[in-house]
Amino acid sequence: MTLQQLRYVTAVADHGSMNEAAKMLYVSQPSLSGAVKELEEEVGIEIFKRTNKGVLLTPEGEEFLAYARQLLDQYLLLEDRFVRRTQVKKKFSVSMQHYSFAVKAFVELVKQYGMDEYEFAVYETKTGEVISNVRNFRSEIGILYENAFNRQAINKLLKENNLEFQKLFTCGTYAYLWKGHPLASNREIRMEELAEYPCLAFDQGDTSAFFLAEEVMSTYDYKRVIRANDRATMLNLMIGLNGYTLCSGIICEELNGSDYCAVPLAEKECMDIGYIRRVGMLMSPLAQRYLEELQKYEDYLL
Repeated sequence: MTLQQLRYVTAVADHGSMNEAAKMLYVSQPSLSGAVKELEEEVGIEIFKRTNKGVLLTPEGEEFLAYARQLLDQYLLLEDRFVRRTQVKKKFSVSMQHYSFAVKAFVELVKQYGMDEYEFAVYETKTGEVISNVRNFRSEIGILYENAFNRQAINKLLKENNLEFQKLFTCGTYAYLWKGHPLASNREIRMEELAEYPCLAFDQGDTSAFFLAEEVMSTYDYKRVIRANDRATMLNLMIGLNGYTLCSGIICEELNGSDYCAVPLAEKECMDIGYIRRVGMLMSPLAQRYLEELQKYEDYLL
């Protein structure tokens, strides 16, 4: 296996065509095709499916390409730093379900390290994309939750993608409301009391799998449901429609403001908030520091 072969398969995947990739690489199409075939034979998997319309990555090819891209990126960093002698920024990226405290921890990380020597990225997104981003090396770690309902399905999905889950802390379940909501002053709220108010849930895209839902009690028979895809819209719907969502109880007023509160649910259900990473991957110092910032929020649990 050579770096040239890795560049070849990456180019073919990017262009979806042997011919187009060959033009970009300034090699003949037979030479490129032969090099890819040799690599497939060496690693013992079929990286591409050949069709009349071009080539498609196989599932094994997707995983192989993720590692290939990381290796090529590391090679470029080495080349820039020690051959061209250029100063290269270190990178850190995290993907997460919609947790304001996870964003706040990211903010604190950036403040501590600054952006002169580091390049940061944060993706607050759907559960499936959190998993996909870590699998494909777009993010070093991902933040999500497990509970008694989704644990088996989530862990199966993680195992299939060579990922693992590590718990950070356990929390209860709360109704997240604006302070003007009729139930906001309650010491505790029962689900039946929320029946006439819209439940706000984060949209998970094409999949309707309950175990990918960001909110616990995803199989509950809600009378009214509104789906949204960002936190700001959720907050607006809370005020405009007296909507509510279910959350961990960790309030981050610095980002969301002081107009909202979390009231414990009478129906007790615990959730483990943690992070996912690739199996066997060593975490960078920035990832370790970010996790330390996250763990501080265990003290904020109501």
